[in-house]
Amino acid sequence: DVQLQASGGGLVQAGGSLRLSCAGSGFNFEDYAIGWFRQAPGKERERVSCISSHESITSGYARSVKGRFTISRDNVRRTVFLQMNSLQPEDTAVYYCNVDRQGIDYWGQGTLVTVSS
Repeated sequence: DVQLQASGGGLVQAGGSLRLSCAGSGFNFEDYAIGWFRQAPGKERERVSCISSHESITSGYARSVKGRFTISRDNVRRTVFLQMNSLQPEDTAVYYCNVDRQGIDYWGQGTLVTVSS
């Protein structure tokens, strides 16, 4: 079974940093792009960042996080990371990782990030 396990969330003060991890299993991890999404209370889920598969690793970021967040992957450890710096209260949300495998979306369970002002 395809599984994604997100971790690394927590409570941090504004200006602080966190690193989220997303561990994948049950599929050929290196062959798939992985995305990070977030959903704040009362808002729709939005894509934060995405990293391509191993063939030509490229990444993209939402405008709101560009320059503060960095996505990376370690295919040996089957893990994608999201380094989040200069966190702001508006970054408070549940963060989910995602893989689209053959037209089917799979989601991790989410990890809560809370940024206090």
